[in-house]
Amino acid sequence: MSLPAFATLLERLTFTPGRNAKLALLREWFATQPDPDRGIGLAALTGELVFRAAKPGMVRELVAARSDPVLFALSYDYVGDLAETVALIWPARAGINAPPPGLAEVVEAMEATPKAELPALIAGWLDALDANGRLALIKLVTGGLRVGVSARLAKTALADWAGQEVAEVEEVWHGLAPPYLDLFAWLEKQGPRPSAEDRPVFRPLMLAHPLEAPDYAGISGATHRAEWKWDGIRVQLCAAPSGRALFSRGAEEISGGFPEILEAMDFHAVLDGELLVMRANGEGIEVAPFADLQQRLNRKLVSAKMQAAYPIGVRLYDILFDGAEDLRALPFDARRARLEAWFARTRPARMDLSEVIPFTELTELELLRAGARAAAIEGLMLKRADSPYLAGRQKGAWWKWKRAPLGIDAVLMYAQRGHGKRSSFYSDFTFGLWRPDGEGGRELVPVGKAYSGYTDQELLWIDRWIRNNTTARFGPVREVAKSLVLEVIFDAAQRSGRHKSGVALRFPRIARLRTDKPVEEADELATLEALIVGEEA
Repeated sequence: MSLPAFATLLERLTFTPGRNAKLALLREWFATQPDPDRGIGLAALTGELVFRAAKPGMVRELVAARSDPVLFALSYDYVGDLAETVALIWPARAGINAPPPGLAEVVEAMEATPKAELPALIAGWLDALDANGRLALIKLVTGGLRVGVSARLAKTALADWAGQEVAEVEEVWHGLAPPYLDLFAWLEKQGPRPSAEDRPVFRPLMLAHPLEAPDYAGISGATHRAEWKWDGIRVQLCAAPSGRALFSRGAEEISGGFPEILEAMDFHAVLDGELLVMRANGEGIEVAPFADLQQRLNRKLVSAKMQAAYPIGVRLYDILFDGAEDLRALPFDARRARLEAWFARTRPARMDLSEVIPFTELTELELLRAGARAAAIEGLMLKRADSPYLAGRQKGAWWKWKRAPLGIDAVLMYAQRGHGKRSSFYSDFTFGLWRPDGEGGRELVPVGKAYSGYTDQELLWIDRWIRNNTTARFGPVREVAKSLVLEVIFDAAQRSGRHKSGVALRFPRIARLRTDKPVEEADELATLEALIVGEEA
């Protein structure tokens, strides 16, 4: 099957807003496309197809050699998306009669071609394709699809098409690799169900819903169990006879960055927990702020010095497998008892158990939640005592009751276009606060970036405002007049030597546009510094 068929799918997905309509398009793809193309398309949509040598910079160099650089820069600024700009501006070459490549051909050639020869290979394909095909090719090889389809939606469509539960697809997914021939054979009842056997593969996580006021009435100590929600990253520890692996909540293997945890996994089990920087003090173990954990994240290799400065541990709160025994169907209370028995028997290094907090009524937990920030804790988790461990976000089973966010009034300083559906809008914002300039006056210093929190209507308004108030351009970034105040909320603030302001924000987002507030009344940097964990006034 040629690449244009995949290009047509991407185009239809991009311009189809409804979830059910997208599901129908995906089901049609799985039903009508041959192997291995349908599996390659599935891998591309779920983010499992990665060509590490194909970078956007390579594509920019290709188009720079074929078009006027000023025209390209103006076109890119107007369109906002690299792949779409290149697809439209790429000049046709006379005498090119090569057939468009197939999906399988693209994958095979990308994997087999030396890096130095990739530009010529990709340029030849671009010459053979029309604009839609070029768009699909660039997005395919650079991994920038963004067509409004999440990995979960693609798997849901696959399950719908095959008449299976999506949880069944999720269960076998992480033990497979593109183009998923075994998976399609099983779904079409032409082969056995794929099995992870004794391999350390990721198991779908159970997720929680935010607890809101309408849900309070259903919570009590008789029906639920309370635990702290620690400010780290959620991980799954998978140790099997054939190996060990540490996964993030997104199923990315992060074993290489935490060798001390991998070394401690001298057991056969699958565990759920929170990765934290944990230091011993005179009273026991102290959990460090998230900023300390950030020093260890996104590293494939870590030095002994880094391990000593930021000692890592895992706080365990659930057990999915004890040896080969699957415990996920058991109620939470029974799994907790199994976890405690397993921990007492195994005593793994660098791990401890999450505390279960006794309570009778929800009001008893409100004071604990209010004091969570000072203890570097995100809030509370509330779990039904009778809930099995189910994949995905099951309403009413697990709740997360996070501490209230902090807030500042900041000044918009810079803006940049977003990605995917937001590629035509200025939706990524850099904001700043006032500080003394050393000469008796004040200056604005950037303190963070945000790209969420606002409504679609607010996005349209602020995009128009940015276009009308641009004062300078730096590549894709626009500097704007310092005349718009944003109310920014965030989960925590920490000291950071990597930021000009000396402060880093945890999960900043826009709460509202303060068009009513003069910029002179925006907050001082000192106001933000007073909110840093452990430095409250």
